[in-house]
Amino acid sequence: MSEPGALRLGRGRVVAFTVVAVLVIAGAGTYVLREARRSDAGLAAAAASESAAPKLDAATVLRQPHLVFRNTALGPSNGKIAVVPLSSPGGPRATVEVPCERVYAVTGGGFCLAAHRGVVTTYQGTLLGPDLRPVRDTRIVGGPSRARLSADAKRAASTVFVAGHSYLDVGFSTVTEIVDTTTGKGFGNLETYRIVKDGRDYHSQDVNFWGVTFASDDVFYATLGTRGTTYLVRGSVSGKQVTVLRDNVECPSLSPDGKRIAFKKATGVSAARKWRFTVLDLASGVETPLPETRSVDDQIDWMDDTHVLYGVPRGESGRTDIWMSPLAGGAPALLVPDADSPSVVRP
Repeated sequence: MSEPGALRLGRGRVVAFTVVAVLVIAGAGTYVLREARRSDAGLAAAAASESAAPKLDAATVLRQPHLVFRNTALGPSNGKIAVVPLSSPGGPRATVEVPCERVYAVTGGGFCLAAHRGVVTTYQGTLLGPDLRPVRDTRIVGGPSRARLSADAKRAASTVFVAGHSYLDVGFSTVTEIVDTTTGKGFGNLETYRIVKDGRDYHSQDVNFWGVTFASDDVFYATLGTRGTTYLVRGSVSGKQVTVLRDNVECPSLSPDGKRIAFKKATGVSAARKWRFTVLDLASGVETPLPETRSVDDQIDWMDDTHVLYGVPRGESGRTDIWMSPLAGGAPALLVPDADSPSVVRP
């Protein structure tokens, strides 16, 4: 039998615990409410800031040399296509009401990869006209990763993340496809193309492609990942074939003069692995590291034959800025704040 004093002490502990629990729950509720109000206030301030910012007319910007990108600034236009004149890349921007996860543009049009998040997330590729307005939808089967167009806007390439494959060597799975922008006709998943390595056909269950860059309507470069190694490949759309050129190349980007490829080069292993932007001279085979020494995971675009552009995440904020780096003889510099997925267009 319990002693009366012990019983009273036990009841007291229960009462005390209950009071503390109620106070903790109430405090948590107050904190959540306060943070929600703070978040709402932040969004309202961002919307007000965007409304107060100077406005540009998109049509006017598109008639001059300009930069197309995904707007990452907080506010109603977050995640939508934006454009700025190359003469004032850090100044006011014009917004096109098309949401994208990745966007790429050339003189003749653009290509947007979008994710529509809800109870069930769906994905969509959209071909854009010269005014960056939707022209035709294309089918994509996973989360947007990379988008590219040929210089004449006749071919579009998408890379998306997918589930259901088991490519343990590279740690992720992708599907990369090329389509005709005029008809919407697809040229197949690159995994179905013939692979030539060291002069012989190459076969493996784990082949994985990503990061296309076009040399013409028919010729392209891309990354092949297989058996723990990445390779630069040169491909033919009409021939449905790729040829391995060299290893340790990811996300290639062909220069405007067609003589060099900028890419990510892996350094280190496992958890210590980092990226180093590098430029390959196609004629000589010489590789030159860029002045950018941060580890950046992006597919470069070229500003001109001597400068490149790329997106750099701003800490853990979810926002990104576009930086520009010379090939040599200088330091990287912030070009466009609150922006990602850049492409340069010179009408």
